[in-house]
Formats: sequence, C-alpha cells, structure tokens
Amino acid sequence: MINVGLIGLGKMGLSHLAIVNAHPDAKLIGVCDTANYLCSILHKYTGTQVFSNYRELLDQKPLDAIIIATPSRFHSEIVREALHRNLHVFCEKPFCLDAAEGLELADLADRKGLINQVGYHYRFVGAFNEAKRLLDVHALGRLHHVRVEAYGPVVLRPKAATWRAKGSEGGGCLYDYACHAIDIMNYLVGMPEAVSGAVLNKVFSQHVDDEVYATMHFAGGLTGTIAANWSDDSVRRMSMQVTLWGTNGRIIVDRQEVKTFIRAKAENTIVEKTGWDTRYTTDFHSDVWYYLRGEEYSAQLDYFLQCIVEGRPESVSSFASAAQTDCVISAILQNANDPKRRVDSRLTTPSRRGLLSSVNGALR
Repeated sequence: MINVGLIGLGKMGLSHLAIVNAHPDAKLIGVCDTANYLCSILHKYTGTQVFSNYRELLDQKPLDAIIIATPSRFHSEIVREALHRNLHVFCEKPFCLDAAEGLELADLADRKGLINQVGYHYRFVGAFNEAKRLLDVHALGRLHHVRVEAYGPVVLRPKAATWRAKGSEGGGCLYDYACHAIDIMNYLVGMPEAVSGAVLNKVFSQHVDDEVYATMHFAGGLTGTIAANWSDDSVRRMSMQVTLWGTNGRIIVDRQEVKTFIRAKAENTIVEKTGWDTRYTTDFHSDVWYYLRGEEYSAQLDYFLQCIVEGRPESVSSFASAAQTDCVISAILQNANDPKRRVDSRLTTPSRRGLLSSVNGALR
C-alpha cells in the first residue's frame, strides 16, 4: 500500500482526493490546505489528518508519495522539498513558472530515481493516444503543419481577482489553457525549436491574458499554431482539438473522436480505410476503477501509482516533458514582448521573475 499525502484542496485537489481514496493500492494519510474550515470539515467527516503547513505534513506522516495541487507559484518550492525527502511526486500543471527551475527539478528527480509526473491529463485520453499511434507509424507521411486549439468558458466578464487572474501566481489563459495545447503538441510531434507571432490578448481580465496565439517552428520545416481562449462561451466546457496535415492525409482529433483522411493513391496499409473515416473515443479508452469528470483523471493517477508499485521510472507526463512545455511558455512570453525576434524555445530559459516586469507590455 502506497502512503499518499495531498497538498491543496481546490478543484483539482478535491478531485485527486476522491480518486486516491478509491484506489486499491493507495492510502491517503494526510492532507494540507490553508483553508481551515475546509480542513476541519474533511477531518470531521472522514477522519483524515489535516495540516495547514505542508512541512508539518511531510514531517509527521510516513509518506511514500505526494500530490501537489496548490496555486502554481508554490509548485517549485514544494516539489523540491518533497524530492529532497525522497518522495515520489505528482504535481498539477503548469509545472514551474520559472522554466529553468523546472529543468533543474526534472534533473533532480531523475538523479534520485523518483517517480515524477505532471497533471497533463490529455496525454491519457484514448483519442489523442490513437492519433499519436498513427503518427508514430507515419500514417500521414511527412508532417508539414499542426494546429492545436483550446477554448472554454472560464472568464466571461470582469470579476474579482483570484490567484488564476494574477500573473505572479501563474494565472491567465497561457498558463491555464494554452499550456495544455502546448503540451499535447509536444507529445504528438515533439518540442518546437522556436516561437514567433505570439499574441497575448485581454478580453475581460485586468492583469492576465484571456487569449493566446503563437506560431511554432520545428526541425525539418514542420510548422504549428496554437490558439487558446478561455473567454469563449460557445463551448460548454474546455474543448481541445488537434489538426495535423501530412503528405499522405490529415487527422482531426479531440476528446470525442478521431477523424482521418488518408490518400488512397499512397496504398497505405497502416489504416483500415482510406478517404475519410471517423472513430469514436469509446473505441480507444480503457475502463478505470473510478470515474470522475473523465476517465483520464483516474488513468493518470493510476499510472503514477503503478509506476511506484512496479518501480518503473518512465513516465508518460514526466517533469522533463513538463519542463519542455514550460520552456515553450517562456518563449511565448518573450516573443509577445519582443515580436520582431523569433525566440529559441530549446535554449532560452530565463527566470519567470525576470519576465514579470515586462509581461504587462505584451498584453494588448
């Protein structure tokens, strides 16, 4: 049985709490949050031991693993502390606000041989994994363009600020929505070499972006575009779609379905049907022991826990891959502030703190 602690009882923290409580290989033995009322209610009705300081949780409970679901600005500090205590770590996205810190923590976790994972749950959606399978066997031939769109109804009017609406705490569409689009692009086709054409727009927010647009440049001439908008109430919930074009056809994939167009003249034997074909998520997803909001949320935590049980160091969504996403985010911020300069997303990883003073100038 894996002894698990949880830090942060916001929306994702409460979801993780429910999922871990139902997992056959995990035991939730301690929870931390600064909301005293919430902690007291949780302790009263479940008996779970609660803490208001995460170091007290780490000091007093015999933990094997920790789940971190705090506001983003606390991630790097808590992850570092947990790794130094030789704990396996699952951290919510985005990984680190400082891309250089993310790379450093990924290296630390690797050197210690600890299981590490970041909550980019789209990597556990069956439809996106089917798209990755088709790409890995070159069903589209040579890729020449990829487009990822993420839309949702989060900020639909001016309202009181929360941590998500403060740039210093990791809010804004870039860190909350576009990070998913960047990460799934990295997962499917690899990390871009550079970023250009970045635009961060305000719609209703005062201090952070509500829209994000950017162009990605990959090795071999592949290009990509990111479009994210969390002020779009034309959709009921967050909607992610990826479109990929190659010399042999096209793939359109979202959480519900995979549409493929494969050119018949290529005599492709990798797919069963040429021309247009549509297959649905029910063909690809795996059953989970506990369903909450979507099977991918349980699947990602099950994967994390099974890696611990089996001693498997590999991870579908490791700190290292999440740090790559952080680097692309950093490049988008730099390019939005200096649009005439194409920014190398692989090599340029300046501190987020150094960017904060100029970000407001990039928000239009």
